[in-house]
Amino acid sequence: MSAFELKKLQLHTLRGRLALWLVVLAMLTLLSVGLFVGKLATQQRAASAGQTLHAAATAAAQLLSANLRERELDIALLGQELHMTRGPLNHPDLLKSLQLRRESRSELVWMGLADAEGKVIQAIDGLLVGQSVASRPWFIAGKQRVFTGDVHEAVLLAKLLPAVAPGEPVRFIDFAAPIRAPDGRLLGVVGAHASWSWVTHTVQEAIQKAGSDVEVLILDRQGAVLFPEAMLQEAKRPPTASPPPAFSTVTWEDGRDYLTSEVAVDAKTPNDLGWRIVVRQPIDEALAPARALRDHLIVLGFIAALGFGLLALPLAHTVSRPIEQLAATAQHIEQRSGLPTAPVRTRLREVQQLDRSIQSMTRSLLAREQELETLNQTLEQQVTQRTRALETANLELERLATHDALTGLYNRRHCDDRLAECIAAGLRTGRPFGMFLLDADHFKQINDRFGHATGDLVLQQVAEVLRSQVRQTDLAARYGGEEFVVVLPLNGDTEGVAQVAEKVRAAIEAAEFSDVGKVTVSIGTCVWEPPNTSVAGLVHRADLALYRAKALGRNRVEIAAPTA
Repeated sequence: MSAFELKKLQLHTLRGRLALWLVVLAMLTLLSVGLFVGKLATQQRAASAGQTLHAAATAAAQLLSANLRERELDIALLGQELHMTRGPLNHPDLLKSLQLRRESRSELVWMGLADAEGKVIQAIDGLLVGQSVASRPWFIAGKQRVFTGDVHEAVLLAKLLPAVAPGEPVRFIDFAAPIRAPDGRLLGVVGAHASWSWVTHTVQEAIQKAGSDVEVLILDRQGAVLFPEAMLQEAKRPPTASPPPAFSTVTWEDGRDYLTSEVAVDAKTPNDLGWRIVVRQPIDEALAPARALRDHLIVLGFIAALGFGLLALPLAHTVSRPIEQLAATAQHIEQRSGLPTAPVRTRLREVQQLDRSIQSMTRSLLAREQELETLNQTLEQQVTQRTRALETANLELERLATHDALTGLYNRRHCDDRLAECIAAGLRTGRPFGMFLLDADHFKQINDRFGHATGDLVLQQVAEVLRSQVRQTDLAARYGGEEFVVVLPLNGDTEGVAQVAEKVRAAIEAAEFSDVGKVTVSIGTCVWEPPNTSVAGLVHRADLALYRAKALGRNRVEIAAPTA
């Protein structure tokens, strides 16, 4: 027998298997420890990198907020200075004041004074003097209050100012404030255009310490990218939770995963631009040190497991020798050769006792195993039957608790629970939802003329028509008697709810009811809006609209009056 065949044979023995198991167990243990430590290191690294990104995003947002608030305050104070409010706006001292402001604030691309009709009276470098800015948003808002405008491309100044970079449009943000005489009369508006590059430089400087592979983005209120310019044409960033966490892993439009932190820019003024600072770092680069540590631990664990395997070979021999002798004894008994004459060569009393008892114990265990197997099969069948019966009973109880027995629609209790859930969701999100209350016209006459059995059939057919006209996301329920309720959790538009109600009304009017012919319904619609929290109040509003539909001749849809 060759050495290879001998080694192959030994793997099928207890000694070989025991040695192999010890090596594998040691390897799995050490590798598991390495993976666990690596995972902890990765998590800690991710948390540390995420906190760093969040700190950078917070610093950038706070710095930008402070700068915006400071510039807004400058314009507000400038509009209230005595030489401004006393006029006239063409006084040379006013232009000097604008020039001094420009010299102290290099980011101000343009500053000027416009009279109450929107004509520019004075401006730095004479830009736009004599032209009308009456239609510009900064002038319209500046006549009423201190104003800070969102970033936009230059309109009147586009051809007068040099481009920031070839092919890149000139963009800036506006500041404006009213100039009023001591008697409160509007004299004009002072306006300033700050370079958008000032905003971007401010944000970039705030995150320089976060790392060279860290990117910063500025998003608008809708989530569109304002900066960097290379991403202006890209889609909005992936949605995040509201409010967003300190940091999270987000898959962006390029398909890569980034460790991302998002912070709102709150200038603490009435002019909320809705900007958000987003700082992101590729997850592979952020976790590279921790993953390198994990790989080193795995390699070291593999080497340590091989060393432990060399020590496991003599241990396996010591443990397996008496077991091998017991196996030979069992084989001797199996071959019906009589009891073995040589005892097992071991000093372990337990193994000696096992050698003496193996025959009787084997017979009794086999008999007992057969009995237990038969009993186990019987018990499994009984448990399966009882489980199926219990599941069926639970399903039936749930259906009876939430559904109307006559029409199969949801009952009033389930409808009220669903309305309460929709109100709670609306209070969290601020999104309205709709509902309407439906009542069969002259239903008492149907019962009196055709009998209650026919009236029940009419209610069932009304329920079928109602079920066919609403979406799966909507809820249709029998509220009691001949009244039905439809909840539209995804529709908070008054006209949209009325259209669905009209669709249902027309479908019922067009249907043919057996023995009865035509049946019509009156419907009252209602839209929930915050901060209402009462289910009863919501239903009451729809009920009032339903009464109005009844009073106006039935077979019509009426909309509930909005809440005060």
